Amino acid sequence: MLLNKVFKSFASKMPPFCSVVIAAAGLSQRCKGEDKIKYIINGKPVLCHSIEVFNNCELVNEIIIVAHETELEYIAELCNDFEYDKVVSVINGGKTRTESVYNGVFSVYDKAKYIIVHDGARPCINEDLLLRIIQAGIKYNAAVPAVPVIPTIKMVKDGVVIKTIDRDGLYEMQTPQVFKAELLKAALTNVINKEINVTDESMAVEILGMVVHTVEGLRRNIKITEPDDFLIAETYLCE
Repeated sequence: MLLNKVFKSFASKMPPFCSVVIAAAGLSQRCKGEDKIKYIINGKPVLCHSIEVFNNCELVNEIIIVAHETELEYIAELCNDFEYDKVVSVINGGKTRTESVYNGVFSVYDKAKYIIVHDGARPCINEDLLLRIIQAGIKYNAAVPAVPVIPTIKMVKDGVVIKTIDRDGLYEMQTPQVFKAELLKAALTNVINKEINVTDESMAVEILGMVVHTVEGLRRNIKITEPDDFLIAETYLCE
């Protein structure tokens, strides 16, 4: 079992303290009015599916959920109802994803060695991926799951194809992303102070000139963005 292999890698010392920040402060603007973290799949809200794998993982020590101010009470009650004992706080997000994650990252236990960032609307993660990405993050200080881009990608301007992009070497990044705590804090502080727009945490780390390693992601590990994504997630979560 992979968990046993991970524990063996820490045989001479205790596993490092790992904090999880779950970003759930989005407004679901592309879901046509459907609140994606509240959508029920297999008897539970999407957010619950996103939380559970972390709450059940022996290598995770605490979970911080970053939410929109209107959802703080709802999420706190949800965590209480489902007895997610590793959720230590539900905090207010910012105006952007980066600001929200920043708030979460600077709310973790001050002795946390590694921080894991995950999308609240990415419910199909499994234990195998989580353990592999934690192991890679601890080994390399910065690790993200990635899957090769399969569809044909074209650059389009004003409705006209400009060129076809070579897919060789193109990967889609996923979460959870794992970083050494001080590295992620420095990276997010840098982009916040310089008002640099980043689309994920690994981009902030890249801007510092640091190396980010990848591990094999999962096709099923989709982020719910549009209404059709609910049906895809249901297919995986109801298996």
